Amino acid sequence: MTRPAAGTPRPYRFPRFTRHTLANGLVVLVAPVPDLPLVTIHALVDAGASHDPRGQEGVAQLAAALLAEGTQALDGPALADRFERLGTTLEVGGDWDTAFVEVSGLATRLEAFAHLVAEVLRTPGFAERDVARLRNERLAELLEQQAEPRGLADDMFARFVYAQEARYGLPPGGSTASVSALGRAEVAAFHAARYTPGTTTMIVAGDVEPEAVLAILGRALGDWQGTARVTAPHGAPDAEADGGRTIELVDKADAPQSEIRVGHPAIARGHPAWLRAHVMNAILGGLFSSRINLNLRERHAYTYGAFSSVDARRHAGTFEVATAVQSDVTAPAVSEILAEIARMTEAEVSDDELTLATAYLDGVFPIRYETTSAVAGALAKLVTFGLPDDYYDSYRALIRAMTPADVLAGAQAVLRPEAARIVVVGDVAQVAAPLAALGAGTVRRWDATGAPLDK
Repeated sequence: MTRPAAGTPRPYRFPRFTRHTLANGLVVLVAPVPDLPLVTIHALVDAGASHDPRGQEGVAQLAAALLAEGTQALDGPALADRFERLGTTLEVGGDWDTAFVEVSGLATRLEAFAHLVAEVLRTPGFAERDVARLRNERLAELLEQQAEPRGLADDMFARFVYAQEARYGLPPGGSTASVSALGRAEVAAFHAARYTPGTTTMIVAGDVEPEAVLAILGRALGDWQGTARVTAPHGAPDAEADGGRTIELVDKADAPQSEIRVGHPAIARGHPAWLRAHVMNAILGGLFSSRINLNLRERHAYTYGAFSSVDARRHAGTFEVATAVQSDVTAPAVSEILAEIARMTEAEVSDDELTLATAYLDGVFPIRYETTSAVAGALAKLVTFGLPDDYYDSYRALIRAMTPADVLAGAQAVLRPEAARIVVVGDVAQVAAPLAALGAGTVRRWDATGAPLDK
């Protein structure tokens, strides 16, 4: 049966937005979305994990999480009650680049939301008991992860692809050693250094007018003062590990499956080749119909799924292939992954592959921004990565215009199969010899804590 042809894409325009700066340096983005009487406030702070001081890795994420635990005037339950009475809940979090505070609800309650968000940002309580509780939760999570192959593989992959001094080599939430050293003083110092008007962007999307938003934020945050200070250690957070391609085996004795990660540092989100790499990755391993998934799942039945990603960060995140396979096919699965990566750098993709990927990326794009929260989140990415204001309007046309030559250029800008780190969490007794026989790199063995097994 012939597959029906795709119809003509309907035009889409991302909501218009305006950009303003208050007298204290606070940047404000306002996107009127009048379809429903709703509004989202998204406070974006330049206080991500890449700003962690050396030896305090994890403090940025701990500080962000603690914002929901109370302010100097309201403890955690009282703060939650205030938000619930307004018909909303407080969301907080952070990633490598930024931290955020977000609430959504009726537009008529914007002023009340704004003043509560301001209190959360400016005067967090950081109660000793809350710091200790969240710190201990993170330590328990790290301990549990040593028994959980998937998370262990992710953390070990980062450790091996980045240099020892690189911030990206440790999880954004920190390691056992760094988190154990964190207390209220470290959290408060980080907050004082990074949570300032000059490092914060207030994004408001919904049934609002810019003039009203500016007046409300002026009352809530106009008198906020403070100057940001540098907290990050010297050196590049994305410095790559030396040594070329290696095979790193993390022992999980008697494990029936191997968690496999293959990859290396890639490019920063602001790199000129990013969109070409984005389409390339969709074809290689980003979609269910991708080469890697069809190879490992459909052709060889090694796995239920295998996918690749190019991580978006201000500095060079990873290109990574991730999958889980039965122990006895670990080596052939790794061989096929390496072959697919190399093949992508050697020849142009077919027109059918390109059309399938671009039609998906083009078609799914508009439905990602159907809520005020999604619009605010999109604007947060615009700010975080310094993207042009018309990025979301031009995205679909740029995707549709992509050629096989563009995809090959994206592959050659990102993929370096000769430098790939191959990380396998599984039963070393079963997989070590077959992997060594591949001749794909020096084999090194480790336990679940990262201690070497080869003396």
